[in-house]
Amino acid sequence: MTREEINTALDWAQDEGWNPGIFDADAFHAADEEGFLIGMLGDEKVAMISAIRYGEKFGHIGFYVVKPEYRGKGYGLQLWQAALDRLQGRMIGVDSVLTKREQYARSGFHFAHRNIGYRCKGGGLMPPMALCEKIVSMPFLSLDDIIAYDRDFFPEARRDFFQKWISIPYSTVIGMKENGKLVGFGVMRPCREGMKIAPLFADTPEIAETLFMIMRAQTREEENIFIDMPESNPLALDLAKRYGMEIVFETARMYTQNIPNLAISRTYGVTSPELG
Repeated sequence: MTREEINTALDWAQDEGWNPGIFDADAFHAADEEGFLIGMLGDEKVAMISAIRYGEKFGHIGFYVVKPEYRGKGYGLQLWQAALDRLQGRMIGVDSVLTKREQYARSGFHFAHRNIGYRCKGGGLMPPMALCEKIVSMPFLSLDDIIAYDRDFFPEARRDFFQKWISIPYSTVIGMKENGKLVGFGVMRPCREGMKIAPLFADTPEIAETLFMIMRAQTREEENIFIDMPESNPLALDLAKRYGMEIVFETARMYTQNIPNLAISRTYGVTSPELG
């Protein structure tokens, strides 16, 4: 799939109700330029899937969509197998809708945790000035700092992806540093509906809330904000409860091989159900 065709993938994702980012295509393409597969029937695109390679040992499958009129005919299964073949020998992650968990289990995927998609309204107060003094933003938040911090939250380094992700137009990219070390990081970007915070990583719940408040305060009061939180982090769910967030979507994070030892207890917003 070409860079231009990824825009089609985003349109299909919107039709499925996934609310992709308006400017996600460049970052998705940068993650793995050959990682988006498309199923053709003659001259017509009928199915798509992403099989993104990260480093030497990990991959993530997403964007698994078959046009409604072609479902149940085996086209999706062929593309699914092509994605598995592309990532053969690697640990593979996937975010499954809850009704498809058993289907993925038959392909060797093991349940890790649920991710809960929340929505809340924008606006609100900024955090106390004493906390804001520790905040850093672009260009003082370096890509090297982000990549180093992200390694606790993802099985492989994803430099090419984040280089584009933190450059998405109209996004907010912030971190918090203590003693010169990054202790929290968040990105908020525009989506087809509202804004989405992805990711939101923090060493403590107080840091997570500070970053959340700053990003939320950049939006209009009537604007919707979305964030996907791991159910297995109760501190993230506490944050959702304090700000009156409502559940709009749920997925199951699943892996082949062993479930990776990631910093779920410091994950308050996952980066991308589509790319991991």
